[in-house]
Amino acid sequence: MPQHNFKIIEYNRCYARQTVEMWRNSKEQAIGQKEKHSFENHIHFLNHLLPEQFQIDIALSEDEVVGLIAYSNNEISQLYIHIDYQGCGIGQILLDRAKKQSCGRLTLFTFEINEKAHRFYEKNGFTIVGRGHENEEDLPDIEYEWISK
Repeated sequence: MPQHNFKIIEYNRCYARQTVEMWRNSKEQAIGQKEKHSFENHIHFLNHLLPEQFQIDIALSEDEVVGLIAYSNNEISQLYIHIDYQGCGIGQILLDRAKKQSCGRLTLFTFEINEKAHRFYEKNGFTIVGRGHENEEDLPDIEYEWISK
């Protein structure tokens, strides 16, 4: 795996198009399904709805968006890594940021079909606490929880 230099910054709207493009590509690869929402609706969600409840950080390599995390003190809403940068440690750094700022407990949902995500979260101390499929994609999902030791 080649070494990549990247930095983590608080999300800025000037990166909206790049962030949404990376997010959609990563999600599509993970679940094998096209995004239901239009690109413009996705940008609106990122710029206006997500920030109401979540801190949003992005990872940049040079000036390219290669990762995104949206989190609160007890929940991770979104965590996506550019498909060309998965396995480089970006997800780990983003997850560790969320853990540090948490209340000592985090929950998140991931699609059952996304086995890479299961391995990643379980390796990082998350355990399964629920299953369902209450999402727009109508795919089975898994609820994970992490509790600080």
